[in-house]
Amino acid sequence: MLPVAWAPCYAHPLPENHRFPMLKYELLPAQLLREGIITEADLFAPAPAAAADILRVHTADYYHRVTTGQLTRQEERTTGFPWSPQLITREITILEGTLEAARRALQMGVALNIAGGTHHAFADRGEGFCLFNDQAAGAAYLLAQPELGIGKVLIVDLDVHQGNGTARIFEHEPRVFTFSMHGARNYPGRKERSDLDLPLPDGTTDAGYLKLLADTLPRLLDEVQPDFVFYQAGVDVLATDKLGYLSLTREGCRQRDQLVLRLCHQHRLPVVVCMGGGYSPRLADILDAHVNTFRTAAEIWG
Repeated sequence: MLPVAWAPCYAHPLPENHRFPMLKYELLPAQLLREGIITEADLFAPAPAAAADILRVHTADYYHRVTTGQLTRQEERTTGFPWSPQLITREITILEGTLEAARRALQMGVALNIAGGTHHAFADRGEGFCLFNDQAAGAAYLLAQPELGIGKVLIVDLDVHQGNGTARIFEHEPRVFTFSMHGARNYPGRKERSDLDLPLPDGTTDAGYLKLLADTLPRLLDEVQPDFVFYQAGVDVLATDKLGYLSLTREGCRQRDQLVLRLCHQHRLPVVVCMGGGYSPRLADILDAHVNTFRTAAEIWG
């Protein structure tokens, strides 16, 4: 089995011509089923997350204001989404999907969330299509359950944009190591300090990207000695991405996923994979790259 979190509310209706590719959350599970990468039995539908699980990484004031529709117009614009109760249900359901994926990964070795990777959400604010930080909440959840035996968590963030919210949330938490490999000149304009940042020049291609990752991640696993990994597998590293500025091919992106997931498998590290960003003009380019992530996981743990 390949445990995969998904619920219909992941595909939330947005205004016409909105730049966020929301349709992918409807098409991706259908494509995975069509290609036989997963079966219906692999899919599990998370419930909305409990407030206590969100409040481990978000302030009570922010949680109250965002869930009751009290964000200012500027705060709402900064998130990139028009506020609605249905949007909040979507966001907290995605967060619970990552928490449940973490529980299943402890049993199965791997679990994936069709959405998630909302790494631009800070403790007290949201931005960049991120309202609540699901991987941060997942790491905090694992560390709060001593019976699970998780003493150190590694977050591997390979979205083209720095995981700024995640870095800030855990800046004083030695039990979580944040690693972000991202476009140097890309959003956000003001970067936070991860435990390890690898900023990349515009136009970075497969060869340079994969060599840097292959030189870094094995050493990082040896040094950090994590008990659990969260992997943010954004596909906005593709050359086709209109917000990315890197030049990876679809095959390069697949090899990236393979490198990360094989290392986790070899080290017997449970891993949760979240999809992160992808903004290629052709939705097919986004979907194909995401499908490769699931296919790679199925091949390694199959």
